[in-house]
Amino acid sequence: MKHELHIIKNILIVAILLSTLGMFFSCENSVAEIKELQIDTIYPNQSVKDVEIQYSELGRVVLQLNAPILNQYDGKEPYEEMPEGVHVRIFDSLMNVTSELTANYAIKMTHSEKMEAKYDVVVTNEKGEKLNTEHLVWDKTTGEITSDVFVKITTLDQVIMGDGLISNQDFSDYRILKPRGIINIDND
Repeated sequence: MKHELHIIKNILIVAILLSTLGMFFSCENSVAEIKELQIDTIYPNQSVKDVEIQYSELGRVVLQLNAPILNQYDGKEPYEEMPEGVHVRIFDSLMNVTSELTANYAIKMTHSEKMEAKYDVVVTNEKGEKLNTEHLVWDKTTGEITSDVFVKITTLDQVIMGDGLISNQDFSDYRILKPRGIINIDND
């Protein structure tokens, strides 16, 4: 009986050893296969909630940016993303708001000094004129805002529509690139 138990014990040890070796040698992945399985998820280096940033020139505040969330990404081309929207106010020398921008999403490229606003973008100026579009790029270096998609501008007496826009950053001097139509508003 002792001899039979010894044989069964040896058979179990050999079976376990062969199973382990079989599993070890049957699982093989090449480096390329492993890289294919990797998820290309990029996480922010810093994430800030309820952010308010004031930009100044020569000690004077010229712009204020507010966002519910601001994610900062470092790397070769660093950027800041505002995935839950943005509200930007531009001020004159007396701290009066000359224009405002709101959007449901924005991304600011650090090196190029450009901010791209998307999804329900609204810009207003001190004359009460309002721009509606789905995509807008603000270039801090040139002081211009541009769009290459449908735009609608509502003034006190007109609604002007078209494709594409070039404007100064406070939206006081603008041009629609391909106007589609003008609707006059009768105030009577």
